[in-house]
Amino acid sequence: MTAEAELRIGVIGLGMAGALMTQVIDQHPRMKLAGAAEINAELRANFSRVRSEPVVADVAELVRRNDIDAVYIATPHQFHREHAVIAAEQGKHVIVEKPMALTLDDCDAMIEAAERNGVTLIVGHTHSFAPAIARMRELIASGEIGRLAMLSMLNYTDFLYRPRRPEELDTAKGGGILFNQVPHQVDVARFLAGSEVTSVRAVTWKLDPRRPTEGCCMALLNFANGCSASVVYSGYDHFDSDELHGWIGEGGYLKKPAHGATQRSWESFADAAQEAQERSRRYGYGGSVSLAAATPKHQPHFGTVIVTGEKGDLRQSPDGVLVYSRDGVREVALPAVTGRPGRAEVLDELFGAVVGGSSAPHDGRFARGTVAACLAILQSALQGREVFLDVHRSRESLA
Repeated sequence: MTAEAELRIGVIGLGMAGALMTQVIDQHPRMKLAGAAEINAELRANFSRVRSEPVVADVAELVRRNDIDAVYIATPHQFHREHAVIAAEQGKHVIVEKPMALTLDDCDAMIEAAERNGVTLIVGHTHSFAPAIARMRELIASGEIGRLAMLSMLNYTDFLYRPRRPEELDTAKGGGILFNQVPHQVDVARFLAGSEVTSVRAVTWKLDPRRPTEGCCMALLNFANGCSASVVYSGYDHFDSDELHGWIGEGGYLKKPAHGATQRSWESFADAAQEAQERSRRYGYGGSVSLAAATPKHQPHFGTVIVTGEKGDLRQSPDGVLVYSRDGVREVALPAVTGRPGRAEVLDELFGAVVGGSSAPHDGRFARGTVAACLAILQSALQGREVFLDVHRSRESLA
């Protein structure tokens, strides 16, 4: 392939993440949407009404097509291994939504399949792809704030009361915040630290028996290079930490305070079946949320992130990164946002690896480390102790 090449992408799963990525692919100058796979007949029909690309129910049928170079896997977490391996065995490059998988064995199988078949494996979207986080990483690498000491991360949202499928409330099946929201924070922390997690001490809570999975968490992550990260997340729709961002939401959009509104709306569902159906119709392809494609006014964020070094601190601002030092504070502005900031960068990374031959920072081995850390958070909370990770295992090549 040449630098002028175009990658043809198939999207597997037309729920919330997959529906959004079809728009991102359409807006990307080097990507072309070439087809989709979706088990839900209603979502397939929505796709067919407005698009000419093929849409099928069977993943294997999609990845066998010769006019597809890569796939974006946005199926439920428990199917990530199966679908990634099927795609790799057909010679397709793979982007898989976070979390990479639910077990380290599944992660290893995905890495092995990609390497054996000579294809690129990238895991995203996470907020470590956000432009401001990338700029923070550059500032750390430049030495401007000196030796890295600690990362402080905090996010309070309405996550737990957004419409869910039953398995999204079952921790064993990848439900709750530990597999869906905390990976964003862990990924950001690992990306900024540039080091492996060596130990984790965490506590979690299940505060609403109607939503029987972890809904809030506090964790301390220690890294091999000596820095540490504190991670706080709550999804119970009480306090909203976007208040600390001047009511700029996660996607960079201005929003209005609506404390408790998501929970009150959820309480109107008659049963789990109605809730699951509403999730599909609202967030799936053709739904009211998936169709919202206005350009955000500010940079995306995932709560508050403060980076502390021996010479200064870093924090995201609405339009860039603030640098605090003995000389005061200055803002490093970022280019105005276009499209879906943070998500287009996932495609850029794939293109750079496949066409440009560059290394992919968010490859399977990096993503495996995030899964290992999230599993350690769960283990630490359940056992009430510090959990130590095998750093050598995270770095070694698979036999």
